[in-house]
Amino acid sequence: MLLRLSFVTPSAARRMAIRCGAAAVLALSVAGCSTVHSWFGGGETTVVHDESADQLYNEALYNLHQKEYSQALLKFQEVDKQHPYTDRAAKAIMMVAYVNYTRGDYDSTIEAAKRYLTLYPGNEDAAYAQYLLAMSYYNQIPDVARDQADTARALAALQAVEQKYPKSEYAAAAHKRIQVARDQLAGHELMIGRYYLDRRDYVGAINRFRDVVTKYQDTREVEEALARLAEAYMALGIVNEAQTAAAILGHNYPSSQWYHDTYTLIKSKGLEPREDTGSWISKAFKKVGLG
Repeated sequence: MLLRLSFVTPSAARRMAIRCGAAAVLALSVAGCSTVHSWFGGGETTVVHDESADQLYNEALYNLHQKEYSQALLKFQEVDKQHPYTDRAAKAIMMVAYVNYTRGDYDSTIEAAKRYLTLYPGNEDAAYAQYLLAMSYYNQIPDVARDQADTARALAALQAVEQKYPKSEYAAAAHKRIQVARDQLAGHELMIGRYYLDRRDYVGAINRFRDVVTKYQDTREVEEALARLAEAYMALGIVNEAQTAAAILGHNYPSSQWYHDTYTLIKSKGLEPREDTGSWISKAFKKVGLG
């Protein structure tokens, strides 16, 4: 599964612009900058001189409104550089994250968002900074067959949004994406487990399926993981664990095709699905109330 969801939340960008004063900048006459010819390529480069924080910030907003992203970034960065630790500097760092996110530069968004959260963890935009950080990882979630480091980072950052800012407008959006990230991680473990199973490395396969069952019980992959556990345990002759996996699968997902196939496998050996309450599978499901 390849994810490329680049939106933030409905109207979040508009609220950000209003909060930062973009509406007032539409009639701004840009001043305080001069233009010189670059030594390289004969183009023009804007040189930023020392200005008041408000003037420089408003010029950056004007550039942003004109979609002159490079100039906007330069001036927002200058606000932070020339007027550090001011209210305008805090908003400028936030806007650097926002502009980079808008451009799809997720690595730069992550850097700016982390800096904001380090310097201003209690500010009103901290929840938004955390959400941009999380979404920058989320938008880089790779195909399930590839390394899932960014998925794990996305999950941790999204959980931080939900836990640290539960009353923010971003918490609900983060919650939805948490489930997607968990499905992705479970799918990766399942894929590796199937690889081992195909090669008759049953212990290696069981370890991967066990991770799905113990860590990702709320994902759609748990049905197949239980079925695969039954298959691997049957291959090893550990019938009580195979029967338990089948019984738990049937109890929670009686209409599942995975249960139908697993039931057929167990019956083919003259057995019935039967839960062994001492099994780790039984204990894992009772722990979360699914058994």
